[in-house]
Amino acid sequence: MSIDSRQVAAGLLEAVPFARTLGIEFVEVAPEADSGVRAVVRLPDNPAQHNHVGGPHAGAMFTLGETASGAVVLAAFGQVLDRAVPLAVTATIAYQQVAMGPVLATARLGRPVADVLAELDGGVRPEFPVEVEIGTEDGSVTSRLTVVWTLRPHR
Repeated sequence: MSIDSRQVAAGLLEAVPFARTLGIEFVEVAPEADSGVRAVVRLPDNPAQHNHVGGPHAGAMFTLGETASGAVVLAAFGQVLDRAVPLAVTATIAYQQVAMGPVLATARLGRPVADVLAELDGGVRPEFPVEVEIGTEDGSVTSRLTVVWTLRPHR
């Protein structure tokens, strides 16, 4: 699988202006042997986005993780956007500790790309999880997010 990470980043930031508003940066979008695709995005430290304890606001952290998951989906399934639209179905986040400073979100596809595409080709609206770890630049995991996505066929 070949991925143009600049195209994924530009497409996602164009489609999701709120990610631009927060200043989310794309570090990496790349194929990965065991999960199919991995994306890493970064939220710079911005005092205007801090919460009452000085870390990134929970909403900013959620948006960072959701953006990373969207990058995985776009990279994995961009070739079928002419016949299906990706939509988030559910999302669950667990905040484990306060993050301080810049924060990274690393997302991985939870099912093989081929399995999801086979369901879509078979007339089934597939659902698939994207698992996201959010943490500080030193590697401490501060939150975990799971976003379940679907590919809804165009009508």
